[in-house]
Amino acid sequence: MARGLNGSANGSGHGPGHDLGDMEGGIEAIQPGSSSLPPEVMAALPAVVGVHTTIPENRPSARTLGAEREGHGTVIDDEGLIVTIGYLIMEADTVTIVDSDGNELPASIVGYDYESGFGLVRTTVPPKVKPVRFGDSDDLTLRSEAFVAGVGGEKAALKVKVAGRREFAGYWEYLLDNAIFTVPAYPLWGGSALLGADGALLGVGSLLVQEALGPGAPAFPGNMYVPINRLKPILQELVEKGRLSTPPRPWLGVHTVEHMGQLVIGGISDGGPADRAGLQRGDILEALNGEPLDDVPDFYRKLWASGPAGTTVSLRMERDNDSFEVKVRSGDRAKYHKFGDD
Repeated sequence: MARGLNGSANGSGHGPGHDLGDMEGGIEAIQPGSSSLPPEVMAALPAVVGVHTTIPENRPSARTLGAEREGHGTVIDDEGLIVTIGYLIMEADTVTIVDSDGNELPASIVGYDYESGFGLVRTTVPPKVKPVRFGDSDDLTLRSEAFVAGVGGEKAALKVKVAGRREFAGYWEYLLDNAIFTVPAYPLWGGSALLGADGALLGVGSLLVQEALGPGAPAFPGNMYVPINRLKPILQELVEKGRLSTPPRPWLGVHTVEHMGQLVIGGISDGGPADRAGLQRGDILEALNGEPLDDVPDFYRKLWASGPAGTTVSLRMERDNDSFEVKVRSGDRAKYHKFGDD
């Protein structure tokens, strides 16, 4: 199992908070079990499958996410197309799908979108299950009820509530608008299906978060789901081309965290743009192209607005109480994290 798949997120939720009211009290009434599962949800469960991947140990992501990864996916068409969370398949050379009866089916990678985090695979032989249709994830609002499902049928399903809809900033140069936060926490979240009461797919499991209730609220563990509406406009292109044809965003290969009002580099991708430019863990980010940086989302937005991958940016940094400027030629994340034998 990948290390990165069972740890909590080191990202942050940003944006306006919600009036959570008695959400904490309401959480206690939400319990796993099939007794509360609507028949439409029960009918959708066979389409939630297991995803097992192996990754060559010399690939960059093997060092952080592991050389073997396990999670879930959801069958979304009659030809064996499965949507999952992208980090499960990043740089994988083998993909195996396991259905709820334990049958194994080989699969291949179809596409991966770094901006949303969705991954697509397809089995060589379509599973004998009814595909799950897409719902409208915009219908999910604070306190909406939904159901989380992993491979294993009703015993792997959990009734949840939406604890918030807000922006999520991940330390790995990832920013998601209108992410779905649910409680209570589902323990095997990676690629799990977030289903509506009508059995429609509303989101794909990405992370465990410790502050699911939002900024300023008491810490309470939950999960972050990527809304399925984010996939709808790009699905066809991902199926046909494997990635989007829009120019890739500039990528620096830094893991950025907020600490005491400062943006601190908590890690650097070996051999990535920031590493080649001499940046170090513990460096403090102050400005990009002369513009002060307020927080992690502000950093990402200014970086991505600077131009496509390959654009050179100027960073004002602080190290050991000394400020300095450094120019970094950004890269294309997709060329750093390769797939299969590419």
